[in-house]
Amino acid sequence: MTSRKYSAIVFDLGQVLIPFDYQIFINSLNQHKSGLGEFFVKIYKENYHIHRDFEKGKIPEEKFIETMLEWAEQKITAQQFCTYWSEIFSLNEDVINLLPVLKSRFKLYLLSNTNSIHKKYGYQHYDFLKMFDNLFLSHEVGYVKPEKEIYQAVEKYSGLPAEELIFIDDIKEYVDGAKNLGWDGIQFIGYNNLVEELKIRNIL
Repeated sequence: MTSRKYSAIVFDLGQVLIPFDYQIFINSLNQHKSGLGEFFVKIYKENYHIHRDFEKGKIPEEKFIETMLEWAEQKITAQQFCTYWSEIFSLNEDVINLLPVLKSRFKLYLLSNTNSIHKKYGYQHYDFLKMFDNLFLSHEVGYVKPEKEIYQAVEKYSGLPAEELIFIDDIKEYVDGAKNLGWDGIQFIGYNNLVEELKIRNIL
């Protein structure tokens, strides 16, 4: 493993660099009507294809918000929805602090299944994003992990062979999607484990 040459490290965003907790969103909805948050999440999960299509950029933001407000029984405004739905993020400072260390030796890319609302209201103001050479966001690329096209977008942009790329994601299926194309991959289960895996590969 140590003999492999790495040129770029590709990070997932949610739960790796920015943990999120939908309970915060649920609690915000419940302030408007008791049980509304849980009711909303139940419908959301039952219609998860809508979430996926929004992440692929297939549904216009206005249309998505319209549907979300229906599920929230029109108890909140569009602005409130965007705010509540995006207040779920926090920072994983330990992992973020690794970025400048890694950037001194490797290209850094971000690869995330995300959407325009979370970008706009949730995370685009974070300074650490400036450390990445490029962001590959599903709603802008038109594909989601583990679809091969989203990984290929990174390959095409970077001009690097698959074997020189390594992907870090908390979801095993998405790591496997990268590995299937010849990338190396690490499933993120915590900071200490990540450091250990990077050291094994002589990346740190």
